Amino acid sequence: MMDSADVVVVGGGPAGVAAALALRRAGVARVTLLEREASLGGATRHCSHSPFGMREFGRVYLGAAYGRRLDRAVRDAGVTVLTGHSVVSVGAGSTLTVAHPGGTDTLTCGRVVLATGAREMSRAARLLPGDRPVGVLTTGALQAFVAFQGLMPFRRPVIIGSELVSLSAILTCLTHGTRPVALLEPRDHALVRPPFTWFPRLVGVPFLTGAQVVDIIGTTRVEAVRVAHQGTETTLECDGLLLTGRFTPEAALIWQGGLQVDRGSGGPAVDQDGRCANPLHFAAGNLLRPVETGGWAFREGRAIGAAVARDLAQGPSDAEPVAVTHDAPIKLVVPNLIRRGSAGAPGFDRFQLRFDRRALGVLSLSLDGRRVWQRRGSWRPETRVLVPMPAGVAEAGHVHVGFAEDA
Repeated sequence: MMDSADVVVVGGGPAGVAAALALRRAGVARVTLLEREASLGGATRHCSHSPFGMREFGRVYLGAAYGRRLDRAVRDAGVTVLTGHSVVSVGAGSTLTVAHPGGTDTLTCGRVVLATGAREMSRAARLLPGDRPVGVLTTGALQAFVAFQGLMPFRRPVIIGSELVSLSAILTCLTHGTRPVALLEPRDHALVRPPFTWFPRLVGVPFLTGAQVVDIIGTTRVEAVRVAHQGTETTLECDGLLLTGRFTPEAALIWQGGLQVDRGSGGPAVDQDGRCANPLHFAAGNLLRPVETGGWAFREGRAIGAAVARDLAQGPSDAEPVAVTHDAPIKLVVPNLIRRGSAGAPGFDRFQLRFDRRALGVLSLSLDGRRVWQRRGSWRPETRVLVPMPAGVAEAGHVHVGFAEDA
């Protein structure tokens, strides 16, 4: 059996590192951070661009340097860092089964913080038809090839998606001698707002909205894709297909452990302190609601870490959580549980929302049937929406995020 710990943090990205730092700062003596990769930093490790770290460390880093800075900070704080360690199961209490190069082991602790992040949706999950040649990648896979192996897997890819990560993918291609053929967005509008929507055309990459890939063509590797756009089909010759965005939580531990899952996000259900339905388990970062920037995940992890430290001092909450309900087309709300009796500053000071589609109307928050906040607006899918969390929310028996769409 491995040494026990007061808190085990699973995941060495910005949220996990920040939670570990906050725990040590609050005086928690034995904090262990487990990371399955060989180094810390999460997805930022293979981002060959900036900015990272300005608000956390007072200077701007490229992605790989930011990962190294996170590593240095957490080790300097006295956290036990175990890289190359994968958690394969989380027990009903606070016992974890951990796989490492020497075999498997059991680790016991007082609290668990899950910060396993998110990943881009695969070809299979997107139900893309056609041949199965080499050359269909996600942005994460592309950036790992470039950062860790010095390889660019194609020269003329077609890119699917129009989130911020899609623009990062274009930038990675252009700075490594690759010219994308086109950027395709299946919806009838871009998911990023101006001025970001102007970037593809400014760098000479055609940007088509309402464009669906209906066939992938190739024997050994991608040779072309057939695209349906504005009622016609066009074949685009290319040597790769790059899938960007449509992030989903890295939530295998949640599903395997039988923890309560939020249907909207696919991640764990959590209360205002980041506490899961099991009061010994907490969660933070992009595991909760894909996807946010590294800086946002760091700040969230720091707040959740402070909440865990308070929970250790006060004892676990035995209050039954109240589910936060919401109207369509709202996709998810975080936190999606509320517990009574929470003391101190909450891990979340605002509700975070995502919409499934574009919508115009009035967004509102009601506590026990009484509307306490509302705002009219035009709401976009996959864009962060923040709703104030009133002081009395922890005493409410019913919390509802409503939406009245304009006719």
